[in-house]
Amino acid sequence: MNRFFSRANKRISFGGAATLLISVALAGQLLGFLRNRLISANFTIIDPGASDAFFAAFQIPDFFFYTIAAGALGVAFIPVLTDRLEVGDKKGVWELSSSLFNLLLIVMSVVSVIIFVFARPLMGIIAPNLPPENFEQAVVIMRLIALNPLLFTLSGILTSVQQIFGRFFFYAVAPLTYNFSIIISIYLFKDSLGIVGLGIGALAGGVIQLLIASLGLTGLGFKYTPTIKMKNKSFKKILRQLPSRSLDQGVDQVNSVVEVNRAQALGTGPVSYYSFALTLMNVPVMLLGNSIATAAFPRLTERLSQNRPDLFRKDFVKIIRLMIWMTVPVIVVAYFARGYLARLIFGDVAPEVALIFGYLTVAIFFRVIYSMISRFFYAHKDTKTPLYVSVFAISLNIFLAFTLARPDVYGISGLAMAQSITAAFEVIILSAIMVQRDHKILNSEFWFGITRIASVTGFSILTAFIMISFLPLQVEDVGLVTLGGKLTAISAATIMVHVAISSLFGLEEARATLNKVRQLILRPIKL
Repeated sequence: MNRFFSRANKRISFGGAATLLISVALAGQLLGFLRNRLISANFTIIDPGASDAFFAAFQIPDFFFYTIAAGALGVAFIPVLTDRLEVGDKKGVWELSSSLFNLLLIVMSVVSVIIFVFARPLMGIIAPNLPPENFEQAVVIMRLIALNPLLFTLSGILTSVQQIFGRFFFYAVAPLTYNFSIIISIYLFKDSLGIVGLGIGALAGGVIQLLIASLGLTGLGFKYTPTIKMKNKSFKKILRQLPSRSLDQGVDQVNSVVEVNRAQALGTGPVSYYSFALTLMNVPVMLLGNSIATAAFPRLTERLSQNRPDLFRKDFVKIIRLMIWMTVPVIVVAYFARGYLARLIFGDVAPEVALIFGYLTVAIFFRVIYSMISRFFYAHKDTKTPLYVSVFAISLNIFLAFTLARPDVYGISGLAMAQSITAAFEVIILSAIMVQRDHKILNSEFWFGITRIASVTGFSILTAFIMISFLPLQVEDVGLVTLGGKLTAISAATIMVHVAISSLFGLEEARATLNKVRQLILRPIKL
């Protein structure tokens, strides 16, 4: 057992951390797909209002978690801890961690009580037009998961501490239990408690996630103290950065609340359809955006702590180019094969989901890029600039949501259009500010590489178009073998062409990928 914890807590490189996070995030997204597929099959088809209630019930707990706590658990917390660790002050790391743990324990406990007590009026704000029975289900689910913001906050603090030591195993694995618990609850409670039983599964998942996150402290020598050192200079620095980052997260959650409100105003079912489409969109965003950016962030903050802006630029540009190169073929496949994906995963509600997802594919690219661009500012301990840009972007998105997502305009697809327009706006503005602050960050070599990636994309698009022409989606196509086979063929051909043409164009990302594959294939096996 000690050997297991020693290996799990071993410091790993950026490449190792990125590989681990991408692999586990992929497993998490597959569990998410399975969860939504089961919800669709067991609830949405029978009673769309029930699944609408389930997704709507999470809006307020998520709002409080992201607004109050999530901003402190990464960009406002990790850079300050990294500074302490860089000068060998482990005691300071433990004191800061304990102080934040205790402060947010108090704050989020109060939040949980508020959610539980005021679940009904809060639900009236989110989805007032839900059918009465579904409205009551949503209220019960919200009360069941009222404790989750507290559980997620404590888990986040514990795994943030582990990240500064280059240890990502438990940070990556802990969230898997959440969807797994919901999936189990579907089988346990679908015939007795119905959709409400999924709230029990979500609560159990939050508890298990905290327990697993706690295991990750084994071997670190973590020393908890039941105090809040408000006068500590480093802790004050965290608290100063926290409001702007929290507001940044908060406006995002306000946007989510507005989207759910607009979706349920279109009738029974659109909340579920839009939630399913967002699940598809979030897969590449999580795998190629958040996972890679999370793995890179401690390294970037370390470069600045070492006063090496040259190495910071080199790492930043290399990573963002890799992200763009990896994302492009995924977007091409996602757009052309959206019908195959939706039918394979969501079954009878596939047409609605595919329509919405088609508009969201543009947002995928910009959300992936945003995950890295924003960390330029966070690594420099600037949480205000992303906040200001987010306020303008979300204001634009809310305006577009009310304008486009009307029955007489684009309906539920209008929300997806608004998402994509807003994502592009946010990245363009932040990138302009970044270049203004550091003229050397995006040099001519970077833009030459991006031009070649854009050229390669043309071949990828042509390949995907040819493949769907040879393997069209037929009305009778159902099941994993038929749909999965066609989807695999389309994806494999598009990605292989992307890698091959990139190699011919001399892109370093392709060479590195091919070298890695060659090493794996030719690696000798010890008998």
